[in-house]
Amino acid sequence: MPNIVKKAVFPAAGLGTRFLPATKASPKEMLPIVDKPLIQYAVEEAENCGIKEFIMITGKSKRAIEDHFDSAWELEENLKSKGKQAMLEEIRKLSRHQFAYIRQGAPLGLGHAILCSKAFVNNEPFAVILSDDIIDPEDNLLGEMLKIYNEHGATVLALQRVPQEEVHRYGIIAGKEVKKNIFRITDMVEKPKQSSAPSDIAVIGRYILTPDIFNFLEKTLPGKGGEIQLTDALNALLQKKPVYGYLFEGTRYDAGDKLGYLKATVEFALKTPTVRDEFKKYLLSTVASIINKEQ
Repeated sequence: MPNIVKKAVFPAAGLGTRFLPATKASPKEMLPIVDKPLIQYAVEEAENCGIKEFIMITGKSKRAIEDHFDSAWELEENLKSKGKQAMLEEIRKLSRHQFAYIRQGAPLGLGHAILCSKAFVNNEPFAVILSDDIIDPEDNLLGEMLKIYNEHGATVLALQRVPQEEVHRYGIIAGKEVKKNIFRITDMVEKPKQSSAPSDIAVIGRYILTPDIFNFLEKTLPGKGGEIQLTDALNALLQKKPVYGYLFEGTRYDAGDKLGYLKATVEFALKTPTVRDEFKKYLLSTVASIINKEQ
């Protein structure tokens, strides 16, 4: 069955305070994992699922994202003249698809960022991808979610079990498992206390949303932190229509956190042919050196 979802929204207007001072003038989404910025991994994930239209929700000091996905004539000519065909092709493919850029005037939350895309989504189902959450390309999370959407025609959220002591960092769901790893969601709580969390199943940064979410976002009042929370709008939606969740059992890196970012960098470097072998030797020698010093 052909993919019904043709558009993806990438909220990228956050301030990136956890990575200051690196993100003072440069977007957090442009932090590199080996040789690609976070946002490129997210775009390639959508592209691999047949999505061709990309909507970036940006803010102040985010121009580098637009430049990254634009053509670069001088650089391309330089690579061409030096016969660096593989690198030239890598650069050219960044600008092949349709990109729209929308400025979110103030950081009013994920719900507000998605609401900013309403005119460009144009009453179609769409994906939302948070580039902070890096998914191993070998794990087809978005593809599995699209299969569920194509079957049910309803909103689908990516889920993952998290340690009990971390539930306060996520939106946590209650629901019933209707098929292996597929849940019909009945309730959602944004960043609950551990004592009141309905489960240990968290919503992570992948969504397939139906366009009626905009009706609920427009009616959603600011919640925690004075922001318009997507969780609140989804909670209102699931009172009227089915909302499903796909329990992801693959590998996710929280690259919005320094430790998660470092883990992703190491893991992806070990899968990059041009540096893998030498980097592995370096890691082994470094670990051995640390162990010897601690003995």
